[in-house]
Amino acid sequence: MLLRVRVTLPDRPGALGQIARTLGVAGADIVQVVVLERLGGRAVDDFTVVWPGAARVERLLAGLAAIPGVQVDGVWKAIGAPVNGGHDAELLAQVAANPADGLATLVDAVPGLLAAEWAAAAVVPADWAARSSAPAVAYASWRSPDPLRLPEVTPLRARPLAGADGTRYAVAPFGRAGLVLVVARSDDDDLTPAAFHITEVDRVAQLVRAAATILGDRLDATVTVLTA
Repeated sequence: MLLRVRVTLPDRPGALGQIARTLGVAGADIVQVVVLERLGGRAVDDFTVVWPGAARVERLLAGLAAIPGVQVDGVWKAIGAPVNGGHDAELLAQVAANPADGLATLVDAVPGLLAAEWAAAAVVPADWAARSSAPAVAYASWRSPDPLRLPEVTPLRARPLAGADGTRYAVAPFGRAGLVLVVARSDDDDLTPAAFHITEVDRVAQLVRAAATILGDRLDATVTVLTA
């Protein structure tokens, strides 16, 4: 299976090599490394690895914890092959090519781009805090839970969130009629996912803003149907 491993490490020569060797000794085959941050002598890297399904992840965690200065921020299952920022333009082109299904296309694709489990587009009315009903869901990806319980996402601004059950969220508003995209990583099989990094939140926000520009009034029409 594919795992995503997020590690904070010293930003010095040889540190990345130590982690790569440790992952290899534990039985992990590295297929992608993404540098999320380099600041103040520290780096935050995401490793996507092929992990033997029968092996215990504790072995991998113990090996990484033994490296001086290294901190494991999260380990979780990656859905599908790893992708990078080059796929964002392709996704937006697909949205533009078929705007009638543009919202669904965006929601279905985002989890794969961010090693997340599911995503949903929901309408959050301005007075949601005073309402007893949940936000109306415009569309949810195929791995979303049923029933779908969304976190408190107001005020409508792009940001990471943590749910009471340990689920990690990234939310970003479309800027139209209270429509917001929610992306989630959930605990699974004793694995604890990392929170969405600010670079990941920014990526979601950029995709959402671009999609909102492409889809325009179609999003308003979707919200009107849901809230009528």
